[in-house]
Amino acid sequence: METARRFREKYGPDPEPGDGFTAAMRPNPDTERFSMHAFGAQFAEVRVDVDTGEVRVPRLFGVFAVGRVVNPRTARSQLVGGMTMGLSMALHEQSVLDERFGFVVNHDLAEYHISACADVDSVEATWIDERDPAVNPMGTKGIGEIGIVGTAAAIANAAYHATGVRVRELPVTADKLLTDF
Repeated sequence: METARRFREKYGPDPEPGDGFTAAMRPNPDTERFSMHAFGAQFAEVRVDVDTGEVRVPRLFGVFAVGRVVNPRTARSQLVGGMTMGLSMALHEQSVLDERFGFVVNHDLAEYHISACADVDSVEATWIDERDPAVNPMGTKGIGEIGIVGTAAAIANAAYHATGVRVRELPVTADKLLTDF
């Protein structure tokens, strides 16, 4: 923002092709005083079949504090995609290692299951309207993978609430739930 402002000051609203300006971002003095991170809270509705232990997640919901959102469509896509990846982490993803040679046996998508849109009926992501002038001049924060962070934990906790069995190692699978069920 600073560079753009100074560029406009130098060249005006109608710059010539080839005009340029370089500036460096100044260190933020507030990084030691304030948290500059994005935060989120995720919720999961989980159903566990009492006979088979099959886990289904019909609904995921996440609320995030990610600073100023510049592009709402992209932000929502990023958050929903992250939550879908968190669902995958919670229920499906597991690398199988061949201990003789140290290779991952299920190294392609034919053998390594990941979640898709069909694995969850509803994924909703929203954010609070947050103004944070200390983080940077735009007030933006990284959305990155914040959608993944709490999703697997929300699913594992909801499965615990449904069954009374605490699974402490992902993925949450039927064999782990039925051992003490």
